[in-house]
Amino acid sequence: MKINSYLITMLTGIAVAGLVSNAWADSLGEEVKEAKDEFLKADATLKATMSKASGYVIFPSVAKGGLGVGAAAGKGQVFGTGNDKALGESKLRQVTVGIQAGGQVYSEMILFEDKTSLDNFKKGNFEFSAQVSAVAVKAGASANAKYEHGIMVLTLAKGGLMYEASVGGQKFKYQDY
Repeated sequence: MKINSYLITMLTGIAVAGLVSNAWADSLGEEVKEAKDEFLKADATLKATMSKASGYVIFPSVAKGGLGVGAAAGKGQVFGTGNDKALGESKLRQVTVGIQAGGQVYSEMILFEDKTSLDNFKKGNFEFSAQVSAVAVKAGASANAKYEHGIMVLTLAKGGLMYEASVGGQKFKYQDY
């Protein structure tokens, strides 16, 4: 019972921290712009990779925590090729089961290789399985990253510490502006 109450307390804390951080920010759009700037600053080759993509979504702050069972959540914006104006908003949810302990916060960018991948995301026909891997952004990372099933996932650590060997998937909900 101690583990279950600890897990509930930790996940509640992550959820509250996410709500508070969103309240402090002026807007989601501002957070997304800052996260995009951080991605581009960390990897100079990313701009060229983004220009070839059919679109992308940026989740500026994904909070993740777990102890045996884990969860993650984030909110972001979706953009089309060459468009600095967001097409809509997306929510990310993840549940994992396996060996894991701790919590972390990171930014996530998903690039869509073609219009079909972007359209599937927008229609809600999109979720990650354990087979999709994310690339930690550093200098030159996007130039060497490959699309898997029409998507490329990049992450940028913001803080926290998490030990994990788990399986699970991310699910997304999209809403047009």
